[in-house]
Amino acid sequence: MALSTHLLLHIKPPPVPSFIKSHRSSFSILPRNFLIPSPCHRKPIKEIVMKPQAASVQSAVSEVMSLIQSSPPTWQSAILSNLLIFLLGSPILVSGLSVSGIAAAFLLGTLTWRAFGSSGFLLVATYFVIGTAVTKVRMAQKEAEGVAEKRKGRRGPGSVIGSSAAGCICAFLAIFGAGGTGYSRLWQLGFVASFCTKLSDTVSSEIGKAYGKTTYLVTTLKVVPRGTEGAVSVEGTFAGLLAAILLAFVGCLVDNCP
Repeated sequence: MALSTHLLLHIKPPPVPSFIKSHRSSFSILPRNFLIPSPCHRKPIKEIVMKPQAASVQSAVSEVMSLIQSSPPTWQSAILSNLLIFLLGSPILVSGLSVSGIAAAFLLGTLTWRAFGSSGFLLVATYFVIGTAVTKVRMAQKEAEGVAEKRKGRRGPGSVIGSSAAGCICAFLAIFGAGGTGYSRLWQLGFVASFCTKLSDTVSSEIGKAYGKTTYLVTTLKVVPRGTEGAVSVEGTFAGLLAAILLAFVGCLVDNCP
């Protein structure tokens, strides 16, 4: 037993492999002043993940806003702007237009934004709001007399296209720069005038059917029932004149007239 113990004490340990020697620093014991961060000091994984997402959302919103504010307007900015506005204003659109009418109005809005920007769109939106409002005036009375617009006053694509035909022509001429820069203000004036004229016609007709006491046929000046085609009244004519002045004033405010 003593001999075996003596032999064990004199046995040399095996040499340390070279790969362990070269990486010995990696296996060294950490210094005493080394602090392992506690869980309370670590950032939550959710916070780390949300920061890139918030940055990407902010970047997308910034790109959308810069596209909408493009000057001069582009087709991309016109489509995007109309899409956002139509989504936000869908309750008003549904009350005044049929589904096919909304589609036609979207094309009109896109063309208007491309030609005259947000100011031109504001003019058309004002026209639509006033026209829809007066169409709803005394709707029950108009229906009883058989002079109300169809579908509770919700207009279809034919009405939208007919109301905006002249304005669309002016918008196309402005987009393609017909006549050069010298004619650009003329196309703007024609655009505003077309919607002022149409709004005057709509308001005078609807107010005349609702409040007109005496209506006269234009061709013969004979007294005819309210709602007769070609008939006018003092109340309706005065209301139509005020509506045209109001829309022209809006056009001047948004710099759509010379």
